[in-house]
Amino acid sequence: MISPILVPILGISCGLLAIFGGVFVRPWFKLKERQMELESQMVAEKAAQYAAQTERLEQRVRVLERIVTDRGIAVADEIERLRDAPLN
Repeated sequence: MISPILVPILGISCGLLAIFGGVFVRPWFKLKERQMELESQMVAEKAAQYAAQTERLEQRVRVLERIVTDRGIAVADEIERLRDAPLN
């Protein structure tokens, strides 16, 4: 069975463990939680930037599609003429 000296040692150990947890572990968890909050905010901001950039690119593609479908082959001919034109 348990020796009589072990009971006070276990009691003191449990108390020290509770104090250690309150002094060191709890602030560490709060720090980690704050770091995760900041990281999630940064990720959300980047996602918003990417979404805005994607929207701008989609708008540009729509314009290009409209130009190509509205003017067809004439656009390709015009681009070729501009490429062949001498630079001043």
